[in-house]
Formats: sequence, structure tokens, C-alpha cells
Amino acid sequence: MPAWNTGTTGWHVNKEDAREHFKIALDSGINFFDTADVYSCGLSEEITGHHLREMASRDDVVVATKVFGVMGAGPNNRGLSRKHIIEGCEKSLKRLGMDYIDLYQIHRWDPLPEIEETLDALDSLVRDGKVRYLGASSMAAWQFSKALYLAKEHGWHRFATMQNHYNLVYREEEREMIPLCIDQKVGIIPWSPLARGFLTGSRTKDGGSTDRAKTDDFAKKMYFKDADFKVADAVSEIAKNRGVSPAQVALAWVLQAPGITSPIIGTTKTAQLQDLIGAVDLTLTADEVKALEAHYTPHPILGHQNPAPKDVKR
Repeated sequence: MPAWNTGTTGWHVNKEDAREHFKIALDSGINFFDTADVYSCGLSEEITGHHLREMASRDDVVVATKVFGVMGAGPNNRGLSRKHIIEGCEKSLKRLGMDYIDLYQIHRWDPLPEIEETLDALDSLVRDGKVRYLGASSMAAWQFSKALYLAKEHGWHRFATMQNHYNLVYREEEREMIPLCIDQKVGIIPWSPLARGFLTGSRTKDGGSTDRAKTDDFAKKMYFKDADFKVADAVSEIAKNRGVSPAQVALAWVLQAPGITSPIIGTTKTAQLQDLIGAVDLTLTADEVKALEAHYTPHPILGHQNPAPKDVKR
């Protein structure tokens, strides 16, 4: 379960309302909570830490956060330099109110520092006891492969997870990243398994029915192809036949995909969270999976940039 939907503005969940989300999650057996320093400029980490300290034993939950994004005006308040990684971790720990982070992830690939500097800094956090495991998020497979093998070569702690972009209308990760992760025994915890709500039936070609759908220009740039709507229609049809929600069907598809460990879900209403929890018990048939995948068309890279090594300027 992520905590990125917690905040103070727009469709985000405020601190008071978020408490019920955490309670439902914990009562349902969810023990993995994902956030990032840039979510609501640190407020998401504060809310996550506050509720988990109050409602759960620290040993029983896995807390994940991220570093990379812009956290201030200065040039050292972003990226994956050793300086920003160390300081970013310290500040995240303070906001979370915790002694250590279970999973510390680089939010994207940073082409400016040498990757060895980044990996060495992350390794030092593990050895200092501030971080238990390391993870990465959306990047090219060649970049992730380079990081994995350099860490092994130097005896540094390797990335244990990959949080990549993956859902029924964006399956490009099946080409290289997911096979790489399976081969290297890296856990896959994909973000946006519902395609920012596109697969829940709340999106239309002229916008959508929810506040988020109406204002989510990012989703319109990613998922509004004609073929994408055909996939969404297939999700809705199977949901209708099974007597479940489209969200459950979309999430169940991700859960059955090879290599998937734990999809990262985000909800703004408790009913949405309770509904998605039901996807764990939904088993799709082979024919249903085939129907869901039938209309997929290739997409350009969405969610990160993939410059060739020669294009990186220092």
C-alpha cells in the first residue's frame, strides 16, 4: 500500500482521514507501506510515520520511501549525489519518526553523478543501520543491470526491488526489465497497476467522472489511445461477468503476472481500498487473461526517460 495519496490539497487524503485508510490496511493484513520524500513535499512521510507509530509495531511493518526528487531550491537538494542521498535519508527518518527505513529506493536514475558514487552512498546507509534494503524505480533495463552488476563487483548491497510502471495498458516492462528482475531474483513492486484509475471505468475520452480524472492531465498523455480504451472495455466486461469491480480485475491481472511481488496501490476513499483488497482472492481464468491482453498495443516509454549512454552530458 502506498502513502503517496496522503497530503493536504486536491484529491489527496489529509492526515485525519488517512488514519482510517491505515487502520483498514493493517486490519486486513497489509504490512507494506510505500511513500517518498517528494510526496506532498515530505508531508506524506510525516503522515505515514505518525499513523504507523500509533497503530502498528515497528517490527511488523515494512516502510519504504524514496530519494531523488527536488526537495529545495538549491542544486544539492535533488538527485543521487552522495551528499543528497545521505542528507535525504536523515530527513526522511526525521519525518517518519523512525530509526531506520526498511526499503530505501532511488526514485529515478540520475545521469550526473557516477553510478559508483550513488551505489557506495546507498551501501553506507545499510552498513550504518539506517536502511535495511535498497530498491530502485523506473529506469531502463541496461541502467538497472549496470547497477546490479557494479554492486556485486564492489561488494556493495544490491537493489532488492524494482518499482516499475506496469499495468494492462502499459506492458513495455515485459520486454526487458521484468525478465531481468526475474533472472536476478529482484522483487517487482509495480506502480500504477490501475493506470491512474484509467482501468477502473472512471475515465472517458473527454475526461472522467471523478475529481482526479477531471484534472489528471498526466494520465491523458499516457493512456488515452483508442486501443487503451478497448483494454478498459475488456476489463469492465469481465468485471460485469464476474460480479466484481473493474479495479479488482485490473489488479488481479497484475498479481498473476510473472515475477510480481506486491503492486503499489493508491486510494483516496476507504471503499476503494476495501474493494482492492478483494482482488487478492480473485483468480482470473486463462481465457479471461487472454481477453484482457488481446487489444494491447506497444507504447513509447512512459514514466521515465531512457537516454543512450552517449547522450548523457556532464
